[in-house]
Amino acid sequence: MKILVTGGAGYIGSHFVRALVQAKHGVVVVDDLSAGHRDAVPDHVPFVHADVRDARLVREALRDHHVEAIVHFASRIQVGESVRDPRLYYRDNLAAGIGLLESALDHHVRMFVLSSTAAVYGDPQYVPIDEAHRTVPVNPYGATKLALEGMLASYAPAYGLRYAALRYFNASGADGGLSERHDPETHLIPLVLDAAMGARAHLTVFGDDYATADGTCVRDYIHVADLADAHLAALSYLEGGGESGAFNLGTGNGYSVREVIAAVERVTGRKVPIVMGARRDGDPPSLVAAPDKAKRVLGWTAKRSGLEEIVRDAFAARYGSRDT
Repeated sequence: MKILVTGGAGYIGSHFVRALVQAKHGVVVVDDLSAGHRDAVPDHVPFVHADVRDARLVREALRDHHVEAIVHFASRIQVGESVRDPRLYYRDNLAAGIGLLESALDHHVRMFVLSSTAAVYGDPQYVPIDEAHRTVPVNPYGATKLALEGMLASYAPAYGLRYAALRYFNASGADGGLSERHDPETHLIPLVLDAAMGARAHLTVFGDDYATADGTCVRDYIHVADLADAHLAALSYLEGGGESGAFNLGTGNGYSVREVIAAVERVTGRKVPIVMGARRDGDPPSLVAAPDKAKRVLGWTAKRSGLEEIVRDAFAARYGSRDT
């Protein structure tokens, strides 16, 4: 299968591109490198340095590479930023996605996998969260992803489009030396690792008075290699004529901030300096996936997402063989 990957130079996208190459699929990457890194894409993979909103270049890539499916990672992902400056998210997530779908349909691409998010659920009414949970996002990031999901649901019966909206919980870990390189870094595990290794003065823990076992927020962490496998499974499912829909990608297990800190301390052999901060607006006590649908329909389960393995892999990719 020939697949166009938007945002293929980013954290999750680059892991998926490697998985596609290993699975012997044809792949072309479109990325503007605003958040991605050119060296994360293998040299032999065709690379188009372009914004997804550049319809001319996107359409040329679709035509020249005879693309059969699109996997769309390119987007802004920071919840706080989406609240402070929502037009960035409606422009770069929603408007860009609308344009990409127009190009896909015009070039007879009929399979589409969307990188979505658990943020579409908003404040959870129950945990673990399944796909039947209400979708009431509480920030523009989640709202723009849900809007794209809605478009896909409308387009599927109208235009014969088959799609999978993959709702990630907390992407983490690393594989093949591809580390997280967000700027600024907002993900917990690399922040804890950096605090342990002295790359930052301390880790700020935002609240320790939640209704959880140790008072800190609980999240479902999923290894990025497992996420890559899930996208492969979704493409195979769609290629086989599978019914379109949304799928949670998680493990069904949650770990608290304190448990993550403890795991980092075990792996690195170093103490993590922490400072207690106030709760952040919109942080629910617990976000844990019910991944049963992905297992039942896609035949996918997380295999590498134990907390210790995630932390070990993230540490190795971020700091190599550096002595602890």
